[in-house]
Amino acid sequence: MNELHKNKTFVWSLFAVFTFISLYALGLRTLVPPDEGRYAEMAREMFVSGDWVTTRLNGIKYFEKPPLQAWMNALSFALFGLGDWQARLWTGLCGIGGVLLTGYTGSKVFGPRVGFYAALVLGSCFYWVACGQINSLDMGLSGMMTIALCALLVAQRDGVSARERRTWMLACWAGMALAVLSKGLIGLMLPGGVLVVYTVITRDWKLWTRLHLGPGLLLFFVIATPWFVLVAINNPEQPAFFFIHEHWDRFFLKEHHREQVWYVFFVLAAVGMVPWLGVLGQSLALGARREKHLPGLFRPRLMLLVWAVFILLFFTKSNSKLPGYILPIFPALALLVASYLDIASRRSRMINAALAAMVGVALLATVPFMTRFAGRATEAVLYQAYQPWVLAAGVAALAGGALAWFLARQTVNNDATNRRDLSVVVLAIAGFATTELILAGFEPIGHMRAGANLLPAIRAELKPDTRIYSVGTYEQSLTFYLGRSVTLVDYRDEFGFGLQQQPQLAIPTVTAFVAQWTRDAAVGVRDVAIIRADIYNDLKQKGVPMRVVAQDARRTVIANDVSP
Repeated sequence: MNELHKNKTFVWSLFAVFTFISLYALGLRTLVPPDEGRYAEMAREMFVSGDWVTTRLNGIKYFEKPPLQAWMNALSFALFGLGDWQARLWTGLCGIGGVLLTGYTGSKVFGPRVGFYAALVLGSCFYWVACGQINSLDMGLSGMMTIALCALLVAQRDGVSARERRTWMLACWAGMALAVLSKGLIGLMLPGGVLVVYTVITRDWKLWTRLHLGPGLLLFFVIATPWFVLVAINNPEQPAFFFIHEHWDRFFLKEHHREQVWYVFFVLAAVGMVPWLGVLGQSLALGARREKHLPGLFRPRLMLLVWAVFILLFFTKSNSKLPGYILPIFPALALLVASYLDIASRRSRMINAALAAMVGVALLATVPFMTRFAGRATEAVLYQAYQPWVLAAGVAALAGGALAWFLARQTVNNDATNRRDLSVVVLAIAGFATTELILAGFEPIGHMRAGANLLPAIRAELKPDTRIYSVGTYEQSLTFYLGRSVTLVDYRDEFGFGLQQQPQLAIPTVTAFVAQWTRDAAVGVRDVAIIRADIYNDLKQKGVPMRVVAQDARRTVIANDVSP
Protein backbone atom coordinates (compact mmCIF):
# COMPACT_ATOMS: atom_id res chain seq x y z
CA MET A 1 0.00 0.00 0.00
CA ASN A 2 1.31 3.46 -0.85
CA GLU A 3 2.22 5.82 1.96
CA LEU A 4 -0.72 8.14 2.61
CA HIS A 5 1.25 11.36 2.27
CA LYS A 6 2.21 10.31 -1.27
CA ASN A 7 -1.37 9.54 -2.29
CA LYS A 8 -2.47 12.81 -3.90
CA THR A 9 -6.06 11.65 -4.31
CA PHE A 10 -6.32 10.92 -0.61
CA VAL A 11 -4.54 14.12 0.46
CA TRP A 12 -6.65 16.45 -1.68
CA SER A 13 -9.89 14.61 -0.84
CA LEU A 14 -9.11 15.04 2.84
CA PHE A 15 -8.41 18.74 2.32
CA ALA A 16 -11.64 19.15 0.34
CA VAL A 17 -13.68 17.61 3.16
CA PHE A 18 -11.88 19.80 5.71
CA THR A 19 -12.62 22.90 3.61
CA PHE A 20 -16.26 22.01 3.05
CA ILE A 21 -16.97 21.36 6.74
CA SER A 22 -15.06 24.47 7.81
CA LEU A 23 -17.03 26.69 5.43
CA TYR A 24 -20.37 25.05 6.13
CA ALA A 25 -19.91 25.46 9.89
CA LEU A 26 -19.46 29.23 9.53
CA GLY A 27 -23.24 29.66 9.31
CA LEU A 28 -24.31 27.32 12.10
CA ARG A 29 -24.09 29.82 14.95
CA THR A 30 -25.40 33.26 15.86
CA LEU A 31 -22.79 36.01 15.99
CA VAL A 32 -21.73 36.10 19.63
CA PRO A 33 -20.99 39.48 21.23
CA PRO A 34 -18.86 41.39 21.69
CA ASP A 35 -16.27 40.68 18.98
CA GLU A 36 -18.35 38.89 16.37
CA GLY A 37 -21.14 41.44 16.49
CA ARG A 38 -18.74 44.39 16.57
CA TYR A 39 -16.77 43.47 13.47
CA ALA A 40 -19.86 42.41 11.56
CA GLU A 41 -21.54 45.72 12.34
CA MET A 42 -18.48 47.78 11.37
CA ALA A 43 -18.44 46.01 8.00
CA ARG A 44 -22.19 46.45 7.55
CA GLU A 45 -21.92 50.19 8.14
CA MET A 46 -18.97 50.41 5.75
CA PHE A 47 -20.93 48.50 3.12
CA VAL A 48 -24.07 50.62 3.55
CA SER A 49 -22.31 54.00 3.75
CA GLY A 50 -19.76 53.36 1.01
CA ASP A 51 -17.07 54.98 3.17
CA TRP A 52 -14.12 52.55 3.07
CA VAL A 53 -11.68 54.94 4.77
CA THR A 54 -13.21 56.08 8.07
CA THR A 55 -14.13 53.04 10.13
CA ARG A 56 -17.21 53.40 12.31
CA LEU A 57 -19.11 51.40 14.89
CA ASN A 58 -22.71 52.36 15.57
CA GLY A 59 -22.16 55.41 13.38
CA ILE A 60 -19.35 56.64 15.66
CA LYS A 61 -15.73 56.94 14.54
CA TYR A 62 -13.88 53.83 15.68
CA PHE A 63 -10.11 53.81 15.22
CA GLU A 64 -8.95 51.03 17.54
CA LYS A 65 -7.94 48.79 14.65
CA PRO A 66 -7.01 49.09 10.95
CA PRO A 67 -9.61 48.27 8.30
CA LEU A 68 -8.59 45.01 6.58
CA GLN A 69 -11.12 42.89 8.48
CA ALA A 70 -13.88 45.43 7.83
CA TRP A 71 -12.92 45.63 4.16
CA MET A 72 -13.05 41.88 3.69
CA ASN A 73 -16.32 41.49 5.59
CA ALA A 74 -17.90 44.38 3.68
CA LEU A 75 -16.77 42.77 0.44
CA SER A 76 -18.34 39.51 1.57
CA PHE A 77 -21.62 41.35 2.28
CA ALA A 78 -21.46 43.00 -1.13
CA LEU A 79 -21.00 39.65 -2.87
CA PHE A 80 -23.23 37.37 -0.80
CA GLY A 81 -25.52 39.58 1.31
CA LEU A 82 -25.73 40.11 5.05
CA GLY A 83 -25.56 37.05 7.26
CA ASP A 84 -23.66 34.99 9.81
CA TRP A 85 -21.48 32.95 7.47
CA GLN A 86 -20.75 35.99 5.34
CA ALA A 87 -19.48 37.80 8.44
CA ARG A 88 -17.17 34.87 9.25
CA LEU A 89 -16.04 34.12 5.70
CA TRP A 90 -12.79 36.09 5.87
CA THR A 91 -11.62 34.44 9.09
CA GLY A 92 -12.69 31.05 7.76
CA LEU A 93 -10.68 31.52 4.58
CA CYS A 94 -7.67 32.71 6.59
CA GLY A 95 -7.84 29.58 8.73
CA ILE A 96 -8.09 27.29 5.71
CA GLY A 97 -5.41 29.20 3.84
CA GLY A 98 -3.10 28.99 6.84
CA VAL A 99 -3.42 25.20 6.86
CA LEU A 100 -2.72 24.97 3.14
CA LEU A 101 0.27 27.32 3.27
CA THR A 102 1.74 25.63 6.36
CA GLY A 103 1.50 22.25 4.66
CA TYR A 104 3.13 23.58 1.50
CA THR A 105 5.94 25.17 3.50
CA GLY A 106 6.60 22.00 5.45
CA SER A 107 6.82 20.07 2.20
CA LYS A 108 9.21 22.54 0.56
CA VAL A 109 11.48 23.03 3.58
CA PHE A 110 11.44 19.66 5.36
CA GLY A 111 9.93 17.13 2.95
CA PRO A 112 6.54 15.81 1.77
CA ARG A 113 5.68 13.82 4.89
CA VAL A 114 6.40 16.76 7.21
CA GLY A 115 4.26 19.00 5.01
CA PHE A 116 1.41 16.49 5.17
CA TYR A 117 1.73 16.23 8.95
CA ALA A 118 1.98 20.02 9.37
CA ALA A 119 -1.33 20.58 7.57
CA LEU A 120 -2.97 17.85 9.65
CA VAL A 121 -1.62 19.25 12.91
CA LEU A 122 -2.64 22.86 12.27
CA GLY A 123 -6.00 21.84 10.80
CA SER A 124 -6.85 19.97 13.99
CA CYS A 125 -5.35 22.24 16.68
CA PHE A 126 -8.19 23.26 18.98
CA TYR A 127 -7.22 26.93 18.98
CA TRP A 128 -6.68 27.28 15.23
CA VAL A 129 -9.89 25.48 14.29
CA ALA A 130 -11.95 27.42 16.86
CA CYS A 131 -10.58 30.83 15.90
CA GLY A 132 -11.16 30.07 12.23
CA GLN A 133 -14.88 29.86 13.06
CA ILE A 134 -15.07 33.17 14.96
CA ASN A 135 -15.39 36.63 13.42
CA SER A 136 -12.51 38.40 15.17
CA LEU A 137 -9.29 40.11 14.17
CA ASP A 138 -6.99 37.42 15.52
CA MET A 139 -7.39 34.90 12.70
CA GLY A 140 -7.13 37.61 10.04
CA LEU A 141 -3.87 38.81 11.59
CA SER A 142 -2.62 35.24 11.98
CA GLY A 143 -3.41 34.42 8.37
CA MET A 144 -1.34 37.36 7.15
CA MET A 145 1.51 36.59 9.56
CA THR A 146 1.45 32.98 8.36
CA ILE A 147 2.10 34.32 4.86
CA ALA A 148 5.09 36.25 6.24
CA LEU A 149 6.47 33.27 8.19
CA CYS A 150 6.00 30.66 5.51
CA ALA A 151 7.28 32.90 2.72
CA LEU A 152 10.39 33.65 4.80
CA LEU A 153 11.07 29.95 5.40
CA VAL A 154 10.61 29.04 1.73
CA ALA A 155 12.71 31.98 0.57
CA GLN A 156 15.63 31.33 2.91
CA ARG A 157 15.84 27.56 2.60
CA ASP A 158 19.11 26.19 1.31
CA GLY A 159 19.41 25.64 -2.42
CA VAL A 160 16.71 28.09 -3.44
CA SER A 161 17.25 29.99 -6.69
CA ALA A 162 17.76 33.76 -6.67
CA ARG A 163 14.51 34.35 -8.54
CA GLU A 164 12.49 32.15 -6.19
CA ARG A 165 14.05 33.79 -3.15
CA ARG A 166 13.13 37.24 -4.42
CA THR A 167 9.55 36.19 -5.19
CA TRP A 168 8.99 34.63 -1.79
CA MET A 169 10.64 37.49 0.10
CA LEU A 170 8.33 39.92 -1.65
CA ALA A 171 5.44 37.70 -0.54
CA CYS A 172 6.84 37.92 3.00
CA TRP A 173 6.90 41.71 2.88
CA ALA A 174 3.37 41.75 1.48
CA GLY A 175 2.24 39.46 4.31
CA MET A 176 3.69 41.85 6.89
CA ALA A 177 1.99 44.82 5.23
CA LEU A 178 -1.36 43.04 5.29
CA ALA A 179 -0.74 42.09 8.92
CA VAL A 180 -0.26 45.78 9.73
CA LEU A 181 -3.56 46.53 7.98
CA SER A 182 -5.12 43.73 10.04
CA LYS A 183 -4.13 44.79 13.53
CA GLY A 184 -1.47 47.45 13.54
CA LEU A 185 2.28 47.72 14.00
CA ILE A 186 2.69 44.27 15.51
CA GLY A 187 2.41 42.97 11.96
CA LEU A 188 5.90 44.40 11.40
CA MET A 189 7.30 44.46 14.94
CA LEU A 190 6.81 40.77 15.70
CA PRO A 191 8.50 39.38 12.55
CA GLY A 192 11.22 42.01 12.93
CA GLY A 193 11.84 41.01 16.54
CA VAL A 194 11.98 37.35 15.55
CA LEU A 195 14.62 38.09 12.89
CA VAL A 196 16.74 40.08 15.35
CA VAL A 197 16.66 37.32 17.99
CA TYR A 198 17.34 34.62 15.40
CA THR A 199 20.38 36.40 13.97
CA VAL A 200 21.77 37.11 17.44
CA ILE A 201 21.54 33.40 18.29
CA THR A 202 22.93 32.10 14.99
CA ARG A 203 25.21 35.04 14.13
CA ASP A 204 23.94 34.65 10.59
CA TRP A 205 24.22 38.35 9.81
CA LYS A 206 24.20 37.65 6.08
CA LEU A 207 20.53 36.73 6.42
CA TRP A 208 19.73 40.45 6.32
CA THR A 209 21.37 40.71 2.90
CA ARG A 210 18.97 38.04 1.64
CA LEU A 211 15.78 39.83 2.71
CA HIS A 212 15.55 42.08 -0.38
CA LEU A 213 15.13 45.06 1.93
CA GLY A 214 14.90 47.70 -0.83
CA PRO A 215 12.10 46.30 -2.99
CA GLY A 216 10.56 44.65 0.06
CA LEU A 217 10.19 47.90 2.00
CA LEU A 218 8.88 49.62 -1.12
CA LEU A 219 6.20 46.95 -1.54
CA PHE A 220 5.41 47.09 2.18
CA PHE A 221 4.76 50.82 2.12
CA VAL A 222 2.84 50.68 -1.16
CA ILE A 223 0.40 48.24 0.47
CA ALA A 224 0.27 49.54 4.04
CA THR A 225 0.62 53.32 3.71
CA PRO A 226 -2.32 54.58 1.59
CA TRP A 227 -5.05 53.92 4.15
CA PHE A 228 -3.08 55.50 7.00
CA VAL A 229 -2.55 58.62 4.89
CA LEU A 230 -6.16 58.85 3.75
CA VAL A 231 -7.66 58.26 7.19
CA ALA A 232 -5.34 60.86 8.74
CA ILE A 233 -6.30 63.42 6.09
CA ASN A 234 -9.99 62.84 6.72
CA ASN A 235 -9.60 62.45 10.49
CA PRO A 236 -6.61 64.37 11.89
CA GLU A 237 -7.27 63.00 15.35
CA GLN A 238 -6.71 59.38 14.24
CA PRO A 239 -2.87 59.02 14.21
CA ALA A 240 -2.29 60.02 17.84
CA PHE A 241 -5.09 57.79 19.09
CA PHE A 242 -4.08 54.82 16.97
CA PHE A 243 -0.31 54.87 17.40
CA ILE A 244 -0.09 56.09 21.00
CA HIS A 245 -3.24 54.95 22.77
CA GLU A 246 -3.75 51.68 20.89
CA HIS A 247 -0.11 50.62 20.76
CA TRP A 248 2.11 52.20 23.39
CA ASP A 249 -0.55 52.57 26.11
CA ARG A 250 -2.10 49.16 25.44
CA PHE A 251 1.27 47.43 25.87
CA PHE A 252 2.67 49.37 28.83
CA LEU A 253 -0.37 50.62 30.75
CA LYS A 254 -3.25 48.88 32.49
CA GLU A 255 -5.95 51.38 31.56
CA HIS A 256 -7.51 48.92 29.09
CA HIS A 257 -8.30 46.58 32.01
CA ARG A 258 -7.16 43.48 30.12
CA GLU A 259 -4.42 42.30 32.45
CA GLN A 260 -4.19 38.61 33.37
CA VAL A 261 -1.85 36.39 35.36
CA TRP A 262 1.58 36.25 33.75
CA TYR A 263 1.34 32.58 32.76
CA VAL A 264 -2.05 32.77 31.01
CA PHE A 265 -0.62 32.50 27.49
CA PHE A 266 1.43 29.43 28.39
CA VAL A 267 -1.76 27.71 29.52
CA LEU A 268 -3.64 28.82 26.41
CA ALA A 269 -0.84 27.61 24.15
CA ALA A 270 -0.93 24.19 25.79
CA VAL A 271 -4.72 23.92 25.57
CA GLY A 272 -4.67 25.26 22.03
CA MET A 273 -2.31 22.51 20.86
CA VAL A 274 -4.72 19.69 21.77
CA PRO A 275 -4.62 16.93 20.46
CA TRP A 276 -0.84 17.32 19.96
CA LEU A 277 0.07 18.45 23.46
CA GLY A 278 1.80 15.14 24.22
CA VAL A 279 4.59 15.85 21.72
CA LEU A 280 4.82 19.62 22.12
CA GLY A 281 7.77 19.57 24.53
CA GLN A 282 9.82 17.25 22.33
CA SER A 283 8.97 19.35 19.29
CA LEU A 284 10.23 22.54 20.95
CA ALA A 285 13.42 20.74 21.96
CA LEU A 286 13.88 19.61 18.36
CA GLY A 287 13.68 23.23 17.26
CA ALA A 288 16.71 24.09 19.39
CA ARG A 289 18.86 21.38 17.82
CA ARG A 290 20.97 22.02 14.75
CA GLU A 291 19.53 20.30 11.70
CA LYS A 292 22.39 17.93 10.95
CA HIS A 293 20.76 16.57 7.81
CA LEU A 294 20.09 20.08 6.44
CA PRO A 295 23.42 21.66 5.43
CA GLY A 296 23.92 25.41 5.28
CA LEU A 297 23.57 28.36 7.59
CA PHE A 298 19.82 28.73 7.67
CA ARG A 299 18.13 26.82 10.51
CA PRO A 300 14.39 26.67 9.78
CA ARG A 301 13.42 24.79 12.94
CA LEU A 302 15.23 27.31 15.10
CA MET A 303 13.45 30.09 13.23
CA LEU A 304 10.13 28.41 14.03
CA LEU A 305 11.10 28.06 17.69
CA VAL A 306 12.14 31.71 17.95
CA TRP A 307 8.91 32.77 16.23
CA ALA A 308 6.74 30.89 18.72
CA VAL A 309 8.71 31.78 21.85
CA PHE A 310 9.28 35.45 20.99
CA ILE A 311 5.60 36.11 20.26
CA LEU A 312 4.54 34.23 23.38
CA LEU A 313 6.93 36.19 25.60
CA PHE A 314 6.12 39.49 23.89
CA PHE A 315 2.45 39.26 24.80
CA THR A 316 3.24 37.80 28.22
CA LYS A 317 5.11 41.03 28.94
CA SER A 318 2.19 43.15 27.72
CA ASN A 319 -0.25 44.59 30.25
CA SER A 320 -3.06 43.90 27.80
CA LYS A 321 -3.80 40.18 27.46
CA LEU A 322 -6.62 38.72 25.39
CA PRO A 323 -6.79 35.02 24.42
CA GLY A 324 -6.43 35.50 20.67
CA TYR A 325 -3.15 37.41 20.87
CA ILE A 326 -0.99 34.27 20.63
CA LEU A 327 -2.82 32.69 17.69
CA PRO A 328 0.06 33.51 15.25
CA ILE A 329 2.34 31.03 17.02
CA PHE A 330 0.33 27.97 16.01
CA PRO A 331 1.55 27.56 12.39
CA ALA A 332 5.12 27.58 13.73
CA LEU A 333 4.23 25.05 16.43
CA ALA A 334 2.46 22.89 13.84
CA LEU A 335 5.60 22.76 11.69
CA LEU A 336 7.73 21.86 14.71
CA VAL A 337 5.31 19.15 15.80
CA ALA A 338 5.18 17.78 12.26
CA SER A 339 8.98 17.67 12.13
CA TYR A 340 9.04 15.72 15.37
CA LEU A 341 6.25 13.33 14.36
CA ASP A 342 8.34 12.42 11.31
CA ILE A 343 11.04 10.98 13.59
CA ALA A 344 9.09 10.31 16.79
CA SER A 345 9.43 6.99 18.55
CA ARG A 346 6.51 4.64 18.87
CA ARG A 347 6.42 5.37 22.61
CA SER A 348 6.14 9.15 22.09
CA ARG A 349 3.30 8.75 19.61
CA MET A 350 1.49 6.35 21.90
CA ILE A 351 1.77 8.76 24.84
CA ASN A 352 0.45 11.63 22.72
CA ALA A 353 -2.52 9.55 21.54
CA ALA A 354 -3.24 8.44 25.09
CA LEU A 355 -3.22 12.06 26.28
CA ALA A 356 -5.66 12.98 23.49
CA ALA A 357 -7.92 10.15 24.65
CA MET A 358 -7.73 11.53 28.19
CA VAL A 359 -9.01 14.86 26.88
CA GLY A 360 -12.05 12.92 25.70
CA VAL A 361 -12.43 11.39 29.14
CA ALA A 362 -12.24 14.86 30.70
CA LEU A 363 -14.98 16.14 28.38
CA LEU A 364 -17.19 13.16 29.23
CA ALA A 365 -16.62 13.74 32.94
CA THR A 366 -17.62 17.40 32.53
CA VAL A 367 -21.00 16.67 30.94
CA PRO A 368 -22.99 15.95 34.16
CA PHE A 369 -21.84 19.21 35.73
CA MET A 370 -22.34 21.58 32.81
CA THR A 371 -25.44 23.26 34.18
CA ARG A 372 -23.24 24.70 36.92
CA PHE A 373 -21.59 26.90 34.29
CA ALA A 374 -24.82 28.83 33.79
CA GLY A 375 -24.46 32.39 35.01
CA ARG A 376 -28.18 32.60 35.76
CA ALA A 377 -30.64 29.94 36.89
CA THR A 378 -32.83 30.57 33.84
CA GLU A 379 -29.92 29.70 31.55
CA ALA A 380 -29.39 26.19 32.93
CA VAL A 381 -31.68 24.77 30.24
CA LEU A 382 -29.30 26.10 27.58
CA TYR A 383 -26.41 24.19 29.08
CA GLN A 384 -28.57 21.09 29.21
CA ALA A 385 -29.06 21.46 25.46
CA TYR A 386 -25.28 21.77 25.13
CA GLN A 387 -24.60 18.52 26.98
CA PRO A 388 -25.18 16.10 24.06
CA TRP A 389 -22.73 18.05 21.91
CA VAL A 390 -20.00 17.95 24.53
CA LEU A 391 -20.78 14.27 25.05
CA ALA A 392 -20.30 13.65 21.31
CA ALA A 393 -17.08 15.69 21.35
CA GLY A 394 -15.79 13.62 24.25
CA VAL A 395 -16.60 10.39 22.43
CA ALA A 396 -14.83 11.66 19.29
CA ALA A 397 -11.69 12.59 21.23
CA LEU A 398 -11.68 9.35 23.22
CA ALA A 399 -12.29 7.12 20.20
CA GLY A 400 -9.79 8.98 18.02
CA GLY A 401 -7.12 8.92 20.69
CA ALA A 402 -7.67 5.20 21.35
CA LEU A 403 -7.51 4.29 17.66
CA ALA A 404 -4.43 6.45 17.12
CA TRP A 405 -2.80 4.74 20.12
CA PHE A 406 -3.54 1.33 18.64
CA LEU A 407 -2.13 2.32 15.24
CA ALA A 408 0.97 3.89 16.81
CA ARG A 409 1.52 0.69 18.78
CA GLN A 410 1.64 -1.34 15.56
CA THR A 411 4.58 0.63 14.12
CA VAL A 412 8.21 -0.03 14.94
CA ASN A 413 10.69 2.78 14.32
CA ASN A 414 10.51 3.64 10.60
CA ASP A 415 8.67 0.50 9.53
CA ALA A 416 5.01 0.42 8.56
CA THR A 417 5.08 4.09 7.49
CA ASN A 418 1.56 3.92 6.09
CA ARG A 419 0.26 2.97 9.52
CA ARG A 420 2.29 5.81 10.99
CA ASP A 421 0.63 8.23 8.58
CA LEU A 422 -2.77 6.75 9.37
CA SER A 423 -2.33 7.27 13.12
CA VAL A 424 -1.62 10.97 12.51
CA VAL A 425 -4.63 11.26 10.19
CA VAL A 426 -6.94 9.58 12.73
CA LEU A 427 -5.83 11.86 15.55
CA ALA A 428 -6.19 14.94 13.32
CA ILE A 429 -9.73 13.96 12.30
CA ALA A 430 -10.62 13.37 15.96
CA GLY A 431 -9.22 16.77 16.99
CA PHE A 432 -11.04 18.59 14.21
CA ALA A 433 -14.33 16.80 14.91
CA THR A 434 -14.06 17.46 18.66
CA THR A 435 -13.60 21.19 18.15
CA GLU A 436 -16.38 21.50 15.57
CA LEU A 437 -18.84 19.65 17.82
CA ILE A 438 -18.00 21.90 20.76
CA LEU A 439 -18.51 24.99 18.62
CA ALA A 440 -21.72 23.84 16.93
CA GLY A 441 -23.34 22.86 20.19
CA PHE A 442 -22.70 26.29 21.67
CA GLU A 443 -25.38 27.85 19.45
CA PRO A 444 -28.24 28.00 22.03
CA ILE A 445 -25.95 29.81 24.48
CA GLY A 446 -24.59 32.13 21.78
CA HIS A 447 -28.14 32.82 20.57
CA MET A 448 -29.07 33.91 24.07
CA ARG A 449 -25.98 36.04 24.58
CA ALA A 450 -26.66 37.85 21.33
CA GLY A 451 -30.25 38.54 22.37
CA ALA A 452 -31.48 37.02 19.13
CA ASN A 453 -34.70 35.76 20.77
CA LEU A 454 -35.76 39.38 21.17
CA LEU A 455 -35.44 40.25 17.49
CA PRO A 456 -38.98 39.38 16.28
CA ALA A 457 -40.60 41.49 18.99
CA ILE A 458 -38.25 44.43 18.36
CA ARG A 459 -38.74 44.34 14.61
CA ALA A 460 -42.52 44.35 15.07
CA GLU A 461 -42.20 47.73 16.81
CA LEU A 462 -39.94 49.37 14.26
CA LYS A 463 -41.05 51.85 11.64
CA PRO A 464 -38.70 53.73 9.32
CA ASP A 465 -38.73 56.75 11.68
CA THR A 466 -38.57 54.82 14.98
CA ARG A 467 -35.71 55.90 17.21
CA ILE A 468 -33.77 53.14 18.96
CA TYR A 469 -31.90 53.85 22.19
CA SER A 470 -29.43 51.68 24.07
CA VAL A 471 -29.46 52.63 27.74
CA GLY A 472 -26.49 51.77 29.95
CA THR A 473 -25.35 49.08 27.53
CA TYR A 474 -24.52 48.39 23.92
CA GLU A 475 -25.67 45.13 22.36
CA GLN A 476 -23.04 44.45 19.70
CA SER A 477 -24.85 41.66 17.85
CA LEU A 478 -28.39 43.07 18.10
CA THR A 479 -27.33 46.20 16.26
CA PHE A 480 -26.04 44.14 13.35
CA TYR A 481 -29.17 41.98 13.15
CA LEU A 482 -31.46 45.02 13.35
CA GLY A 483 -29.46 46.66 10.57
CA ARG A 484 -29.69 50.02 12.32
CA SER A 485 -27.52 52.13 14.60
CA VAL A 486 -28.76 53.04 18.06
CA THR A 487 -28.41 56.16 20.19
CA LEU A 488 -26.20 55.40 23.19
CA VAL A 489 -27.39 56.57 26.59
CA ASP A 490 -25.08 56.77 29.62
CA TYR A 491 -22.57 54.50 27.91
CA ARG A 492 -19.05 55.19 26.61
CA ASP A 493 -16.58 52.28 27.06
CA GLU A 494 -14.93 51.65 23.66
CA PHE A 495 -16.82 54.64 22.21
CA GLY A 496 -15.03 57.11 24.49
CA PHE A 497 -12.66 58.52 21.89
CA GLY A 498 -15.26 58.61 19.12
CA LEU A 499 -17.76 60.43 21.32
CA GLN A 500 -15.15 63.05 22.16
CA GLN A 501 -15.18 63.86 18.45
CA GLN A 502 -18.93 63.42 17.96
CA PRO A 503 -20.68 63.98 21.33
CA GLN A 504 -23.99 64.74 19.60
CA LEU A 505 -24.34 61.06 18.67
CA ALA A 506 -25.09 60.01 22.26
CA ILE A 507 -27.11 61.09 25.29
CA PRO A 508 -24.82 61.42 28.31
CA THR A 509 -27.26 60.69 31.16
CA VAL A 510 -30.35 58.63 31.88
CA THR A 511 -32.09 61.79 33.07
CA ALA A 512 -31.60 63.45 29.69
CA PHE A 513 -32.86 60.27 28.01
CA VAL A 514 -36.05 60.21 30.08
CA ALA A 515 -36.72 63.81 29.11
CA GLN A 516 -36.23 62.99 25.41
CA TRP A 517 -38.31 59.82 25.75
CA THR A 518 -41.18 61.76 27.28
CA ARG A 519 -41.04 64.53 24.68
CA ASP A 520 -41.08 62.01 21.86
CA ALA A 521 -44.17 60.29 23.27
CA ALA A 522 -45.94 63.62 23.58
CA VAL A 523 -45.42 64.52 19.92
CA GLY A 524 -46.11 61.03 18.55
CA VAL A 525 -42.53 59.91 17.84
CA ARG A 526 -42.06 56.17 18.28
CA ASP A 527 -39.13 55.14 20.51
CA VAL A 528 -37.71 51.75 21.38
CA ALA A 529 -34.98 51.25 23.96
CA ILE A 530 -32.75 48.32 24.86
CA ILE A 531 -32.10 48.89 28.51
CA ARG A 532 -30.03 47.34 31.28
CA ALA A 533 -32.11 45.53 33.88
CA ASP A 534 -31.14 47.67 36.88
CA ILE A 535 -31.86 50.91 34.99
CA TYR A 536 -35.21 49.55 33.84
CA ASN A 537 -36.18 48.71 37.43
CA ASP A 538 -35.17 52.20 38.56
CA LEU A 539 -37.24 53.88 35.83
CA LYS A 540 -40.17 51.64 36.64
CA GLN A 541 -40.08 52.69 40.28
CA LYS A 542 -39.99 56.33 39.19
CA GLY A 543 -43.12 55.82 37.08
CA VAL A 544 -41.56 56.58 33.71
CA PRO A 545 -44.18 55.61 31.08
CA MET A 546 -42.99 52.63 29.07
CA ARG A 547 -44.23 49.33 27.75
CA VAL A 548 -42.17 46.14 27.85
CA VAL A 549 -41.75 44.76 24.34
CA ALA A 550 -39.44 41.85 25.12
CA GLN A 551 -37.27 40.72 27.97
CA ASP A 552 -34.71 38.12 28.95
CA ALA A 553 -32.36 37.64 31.86
CA ARG A 554 -29.79 40.04 30.44
CA ARG A 555 -31.73 42.94 28.95
CA THR A 556 -35.17 44.51 28.59
CA VAL A 557 -36.67 46.14 25.50
CA ILE A 558 -39.22 48.90 26.05
CA ALA A 559 -41.32 51.20 23.87
CA ASN A 560 -42.96 54.51 24.57
CA ASP A 561 -46.74 54.65 24.40
CA VAL A 562 -47.66 56.56 21.26
CA SER A 563 -51.26 56.86 20.21
CA PRO A 564 -51.98 55.53 16.68
